[in-house]
Amino acid sequence: MAKAFLSGNEAAAHGVRLSRPKVVSAYPITPQTTLVEKLADFKAAGEADFKYIMVESEHSAMAAALGVSMMGARVFTATSSQGLLYMCEMLHYVSGARHPIVMVDANRATAAPWNIYGDQRDAYAMRDSGWIMLFVESGQEALDTVIQAYRIAEDPSVMIPVMVNLDGFTLTHTYDLVDIPDQALVDRYLPPLHTTNKLDMKDPKTLCMTVGPDYHAEGRLLQQKAFDDAEKMIIQADREYAALTGRGYHGMLEEYRCEDAELALVATGSVSGTARVVVDMLRAQGRRVGLIKIRSFRPFPKAYFAGLGGRFKGVGVVDRSISFGYEGTLYTEVRAAMYGSPAKMQNYIVGLGGRDIPKEVVVQMYDELEKTVNGNSSGEMRFLGMRW
Repeated sequence: MAKAFLSGNEAAAHGVRLSRPKVVSAYPITPQTTLVEKLADFKAAGEADFKYIMVESEHSAMAAALGVSMMGARVFTATSSQGLLYMCEMLHYVSGARHPIVMVDANRATAAPWNIYGDQRDAYAMRDSGWIMLFVESGQEALDTVIQAYRIAEDPSVMIPVMVNLDGFTLTHTYDLVDIPDQALVDRYLPPLHTTNKLDMKDPKTLCMTVGPDYHAEGRLLQQKAFDDAEKMIIQADREYAALTGRGYHGMLEEYRCEDAELALVATGSVSGTARVVVDMLRAQGRRVGLIKIRSFRPFPKAYFAGLGGRFKGVGVVDRSISFGYEGTLYTEVRAAMYGSPAKMQNYIVGLGGRDIPKEVVVQMYDELEKTVNGNSSGEMRFLGMRW
């Protein structure tokens, strides 16, 4: 195992290289561009043996990936923001036809107003596209999760594509020391793809077929059952990876210092790292606070949240997105799963369009949540860190 000083995009690219895809279909878009550039460097240097397809659009990138997967080969692509929205049609084809493509989305705000910086509205806009959606906290987790994503997607009980979400600039362009596993170790963990869901002259079949009302709903039922199986596979894949590398991410979610916490924040992505620092700081002051980091948004860990009951007096949800006319996207999911819980809840909208989320803002979240628990605050949704 080697160590290297890598950006989040470079770390993710190493995860792709180690996963041995047969094809990479690439179209650049900020802040994803350096990821596919790094993969091109691997190809040019002879450090990776995949076919590199440069396409004319993000829609074509996913269409090409679908074609590769239909031939039974492992494939990778990446995108961001408007590019992900442009792919939207193809995302549904891929998931509905059960092709285990892995894609990195470098999370970025969507237009308009046009913005190249990071929030998570692009990914959440694809919530119902039928993809497993994993969010990572660091470059190290990005590398490891890309490898795990293939193991999850390609399991015969799952066969669902996976989107690995990496916060734009905050992670994609931030450098950190990353452990790079040996190829032999990854080969032990991730065997070559073998699937019958492919075009084969010896076993003719139709893929991406048209069906009428008599069968369409049954296809959707099978997709839902596959997501149920994916919950187990996400946990299993992470546990087995941890056994080999010494690094694991607690499956679908992680509790941090929640053992006796009265107040807990729920977060995804890079803000989880800031929240950890704040939790340690407030704990040192005697405050009983904790963090719940969601790694898997789809499938959603609903059983965990449904089982919380009155364990916490207050639960705050950190959203780098908003579903206009309602509330934060993540908050809706958590609140619905916690229906009936006596815990007081708050929703914090932060970090839109790449706005920084400093420690002081996270401290404010815990302060606001404490006020709510004590009955000194009204209203659930708060925009924090605003200019006015």
